Amino acid sequence: MANPALTPSSLPHGLPDFAAVSDDVLLPAFTEAMATHLAEVEFIARDPAAPTFANTVEALERSGQDLARVAGIFFTVVGADSTPERNRIATELAPKLSDHGNTIALDPRLFAKISDLHARRDELGLDEPSLRLLDKRFREAVRAGAGLDEDGQRQMREISARLSVLTTTFSQHVLDGSNDAAVHVVEEAALDGLSPASIAAAADAAREAGHEEGYLLSIELPTSQSTLTSLTDPATRAAVFEASTTRGARGGEHDTRAIVVEIASLRARRARLLGYRDHAEFEIAEQTAPDADAVESVLRDLVAAAMRAGGRELTRLRALAGEEVGPADLTWWLARERRQTSAVSLDDFSDFCSLDTVLTDGVFYAAGQLYGLRFVERGDLAGYHPDVRVWEVFDGAGVSIGLYLGDYFARRSKRGGAWMNNVVDQSQLLGNQPIVVNVCNFTKPRPGEPCLLDFDQLTTLFHEFGHALHGLLSAVRYPSQSGTAVPRDFVEFPSQVNEMWALHPDVLSHYARHHRTGEPIPTELADAARAATATETAHSTIEYLAAAVLDLAWHRVTVEDVEAGVIDDVEAFEARALAQAGVGSELIPPRYRSTYFNHIFGGGYAAGYYSYIWSEILDAETELWFLDRGGLSRAAGRAFAESTLSRGDSVDPIAAHRELLGRPARIEPLLARRGLTDTAA
Repeated sequence: MANPALTPSSLPHGLPDFAAVSDDVLLPAFTEAMATHLAEVEFIARDPAAPTFANTVEALERSGQDLARVAGIFFTVVGADSTPERNRIATELAPKLSDHGNTIALDPRLFAKISDLHARRDELGLDEPSLRLLDKRFREAVRAGAGLDEDGQRQMREISARLSVLTTTFSQHVLDGSNDAAVHVVEEAALDGLSPASIAAAADAAREAGHEEGYLLSIELPTSQSTLTSLTDPATRAAVFEASTTRGARGGEHDTRAIVVEIASLRARRARLLGYRDHAEFEIAEQTAPDADAVESVLRDLVAAAMRAGGRELTRLRALAGEEVGPADLTWWLARERRQTSAVSLDDFSDFCSLDTVLTDGVFYAAGQLYGLRFVERGDLAGYHPDVRVWEVFDGAGVSIGLYLGDYFARRSKRGGAWMNNVVDQSQLLGNQPIVVNVCNFTKPRPGEPCLLDFDQLTTLFHEFGHALHGLLSAVRYPSQSGTAVPRDFVEFPSQVNEMWALHPDVLSHYARHHRTGEPIPTELADAARAATATETAHSTIEYLAAAVLDLAWHRVTVEDVEAGVIDDVEAFEARALAQAGVGSELIPPRYRSTYFNHIFGGGYAAGYYSYIWSEILDAETELWFLDRGGLSRAAGRAFAESTLSRGDSVDPIAAHRELLGRPARIEPLLARRGLTDTAA
């Protein structure tokens, strides 16, 4: 019988029939799909005809469709709805997929064909997308080790296989360790300051975790926990902060320190094999940033400005508190300062931000006004979990262009944070239309109650939907250039741009209605919300920059550093790196400490966490560009979609942005947004 994970789906746009794909068919599906893919590649490699773009590069783009199908299913569910069995599959699968990729990249016959085409690229008459694809295929092969001798290629295979296991294991430990770190509280009085819905959710979480009484405060992925802005009890805040910052460094089965050291060591070895000083140079060579030194220079300047702003912010908070402010209390006092300095109380803002209303009348509304999109919920289509909702997406002409899945609520089986994932990549070559999913970790309300979003959650929803738009509006020929398949330090740009609509007057007034009375948000409250969030706090900027600095520090490690034992003590290395960068504040730890920094040790952001602020330079400029053209304008949306959202990696993204603006982006709008204008050089 055909494996259901490999059988093309008859559902709209090829939506996988998740219910038909049991865990026991996944590994056999991957095994069969990899064998099919290798047979397809073998046919390309041994083709006796002279290599052409069509019979080599384009043929490679057509290959591997079965593998893409099962990968779209598995890598959607393993992060969003993990189980012990799925984790076991991921661990077993990681080195197999690594070896599969290396087998193709290191095939000497294939590399010879690609090298020949690359050497003659200016003679082939290729358009820009095809030329970029050929260049990328060549670079990928070289970066995989195709140009190394036999021993070098053997080492590359070993390193890649081991890294695939380590990064998978790291992510699993972070999820399990965060679940184990949740703070159990017996007395409800210790939760003073939390909303009734949050207290009810904490009670439910305690029962789900096996506690007969009390409440469980779950630990979110970032260092700063959202509950710390509300909890009035200093002892509870301290317990939550301690649980957050010590994850992965407590000993026991979820300690990640040895994994961190081994990952950094292997990445340094791989970079040296390929002729790079360190892993940061290796990674940034493929990004829009000029080089690692340029990134460090920008971060250094921003750190200096942010720390000066942070000093002024701390002085204000100490005056407000009338005492020293500890690291567990800082965000609580920042929230209190925001409430006290606001013209009206902001405590009730979330009452006007019900998830369902924000989605339909905010997120989808803005997408309709800008891009002509219409979203129709398909209750007849099922996702991979009962909480997942499915919408069919139509363009301005009424043509169905793809599917959007929303998985919004936290659960113990879901890793922390929020993300977008492609279930199916758009491709004109393959005739595929996109299926994308947004995954968030909002607190699930009890039946009959709404999910109310705070400022940060509201921003997260719009941000992740920006990634979804990048996938849904993709209009490229080649699947490997689809949607978000752009340089890592550009991928956050469209999602950051979409954040601007969360509190935009035309959008906020359309969705912000009281969840009980239906009354529109008072004008003074809407104005106060925009004023309160117009500038980032110094705390937020510092904790982000500290994480970006820490990421680069781990990936500027050389082989000689490893041999000298420089990184053996994770906490000591982290402290030195932050101190040397001038961002070693005991009051403000990095947004992610090394032991739970999943972006870089479990995800794809190694030596790339700087990309958020790098992209924000473009984003801050683009926000002004939209506002200069009337804000929520179809003409502006069409221009942005044509220049960016539809192009994926088929064009040079920085050149496209320069063309959109009519000039290069400047840093001044970013400095103003971050409150650094008067302190930045």
